[in-house]
Amino acid sequence: MGLDIKICGLTNVDDAALACELGADFLGFVIYSRSPRAVTAATVTSIVKALPPETRCVGVFVNEPLDTVRRVVEDAGLYAAQIHGDESGAAFAAVDFRLWRAVRMTGDRVSPEPSEWANAQRLVVDAAPPGVYGGAGETADWPAAAVLARQQPVMLAGGLVPENVAEAVATVAPAGVDVSSGVEAEPGRKDPARLKAFIENARGALSGPT
Repeated sequence: MGLDIKICGLTNVDDAALACELGADFLGFVIYSRSPRAVTAATVTSIVKALPPETRCVGVFVNEPLDTVRRVVEDAGLYAAQIHGDESGAAFAAVDFRLWRAVRMTGDRVSPEPSEWANAQRLVVDAAPPGVYGGAGETADWPAAAVLARQQPVMLAGGLVPENVAEAVATVAPAGVDVSSGVEAEPGRKDPARLKAFIENARGALSGPT
């Protein structure tokens, strides 16, 4: 089984291109003005157009109406929209684009309830506290995430860094991992060495010890 790697919180072409070059499967852009990694829809569009056409880019949206999300997905040519706020699953039940949904886990409780987002292709398990939407650097509940990952495709996020991603992959066996602050030099700017180490360590976790 393969492992997908998503590098999120990208704000510029250079970091996005480097993530592609190093082997990231998905690039994430936070279209949420209150985030320290915020980018506008116009910026995302310009970055995506500068990348190879096969690049799979994901827009992260927080409490945006469906029409806004759809417009950005179409204008920027995004691979998927990641819904990361307090949105209702019913409002996104009949979308005509790929949908990912961020969830939080407390023990065996998942919020929001995955059944309310049955059309989501991936569940992004994060650990940010209420009112904080990603990039907080807090580690998710890995044992609980492992249970969910046996039931649905999970992208494990929350507190991942080059130093712990191999253990996270071994513990949770997710469909993929999602990192933002863990590979940064500062908010919105990636550290090339940490980015490279994260991707190598995540991939290496699948091959086991040598």
